[in-house]
Amino acid sequence: MELGTLDQISESEKKGFVSLVQRYLSDKGEQIKWEKIQPPTNKDVVPYEDLEPAPSDPAATKALLDKLVVLKLNGGLGTTMGCTGPKSVIEVRDGQTFLDLIVQQLEVLNRKYGSNVPLVLLNSFNTDEDTEQILKKYKDSSLDIITFKQSQYPRIVSEDVMPWPSKGKTDKDGWYPPGHGDVFPALVNSKVLDKLVAQGKEYVFIANADNLGATVDLKILNHLVKHKNQYCMEVTPKTLADVKGGTLISYEGRVQLLEIAQVPEEHVGEFKSIDKFKIFNTNNLWVNLKAINRLVLEGALQMEIIPNPKEVSGVKVLQLETAAGAAIRFFDNAIGINVPRSRFLPVKATSDLLLVQSDLYTVKEGSMIRNPARKSPHNPIIDLGPEFKKVGSFMERFKAIPSIVYLESLKVVGDVWFGRDITLKGKVVIDAKADKIVIPDSTVLENKLVTPGPSYADI
Repeated sequence: MELGTLDQISESEKKGFVSLVQRYLSDKGEQIKWEKIQPPTNKDVVPYEDLEPAPSDPAATKALLDKLVVLKLNGGLGTTMGCTGPKSVIEVRDGQTFLDLIVQQLEVLNRKYGSNVPLVLLNSFNTDEDTEQILKKYKDSSLDIITFKQSQYPRIVSEDVMPWPSKGKTDKDGWYPPGHGDVFPALVNSKVLDKLVAQGKEYVFIANADNLGATVDLKILNHLVKHKNQYCMEVTPKTLADVKGGTLISYEGRVQLLEIAQVPEEHVGEFKSIDKFKIFNTNNLWVNLKAINRLVLEGALQMEIIPNPKEVSGVKVLQLETAAGAAIRFFDNAIGINVPRSRFLPVKATSDLLLVQSDLYTVKEGSMIRNPARKSPHNPIIDLGPEFKKVGSFMERFKAIPSIVYLESLKVVGDVWFGRDITLKGKVVIDAKADKIVIPDSTVLENKLVTPGPSYADI
């Protein structure tokens, strides 16, 4: 394709972009044959409880950790939650940000074992400058923090399939980061991978910066090193809230990620079933660094393309993206591990913020510890209305976060305000469509429907 002038990006980025567009236009992607899909075996997806214990000897643990790098996907902005700058600097608990908690976790780990697990941040052009400024607060930390940038690709004008910047849109709106599948070529092209391998690192643990459950797990690392697995995806049991998430299947003798976009329309209901497809992808990935290098240099990581249509400044554009989880089928001896739900604690919206700020959790050494008083393995289902969508308005509407250890579900509709020392139990619905509702201090609501007026109805 004719690129025009795209001087803002490197030759490797231009090459990656052209390859992606050519693959998209040729549309030679193999379609999943539904009848060939097999459920994964315990060899494909290893139950977490079947893993051997991590080494008890501190020297053996240090040797294990010295093979590891922790990489957080830090390309996202906090705009969905009404914040500016990288999402990783939103305060999530006790005045601490995602980044504060991540740094604390790794400092504690390295101090305990005398290891040197570095933190690597994959920024996008949207978050890079801000992140570099924010990292100055850790200048006295013992933690080695490395940053590198995700590729910058031109948005494509849908009308004529031309790069938007070559038609004059050269500001930020003309570009996009092409999904977290880009982590692999970006690691190689930035030379960060070479640097890490030279330090004796063998595995990278990749996770979203907003997943507070994605901590270093020695049992998983030990298993991968011992069994020489080049790639591992953490999956966890699916609930009705996760029915659209990708799942692992066995397909033609290899373990493979199946996303809802690949599913024939007549089988979508089957895909969403939690009886047939029992697990979903947490996007916690463990990958061998030398295998990444080899596959990128061979051009072998041909992950499924995700077309993402958008309208920007009145122009219909297309972003072609890839997902890191889809790379599993290209690695040798790739597996899934079926991990506890506690390793998947993402904060995508203020409803998730309510969970992690509540008495359901405490923070210990940067990690979220679940309240043992909560007997259900599942967290409450929280549904907050649009009045709570932005972090600022969310914080204004709660004088203090209610106690929710015994809550099953909460639905809030309309103009609702919460006092202090409130306890929510069972199923609670607060419906303020008709008028403003203020929940007074020290109120206990258990299986109640709250509407404007002095009394509460039972559910």
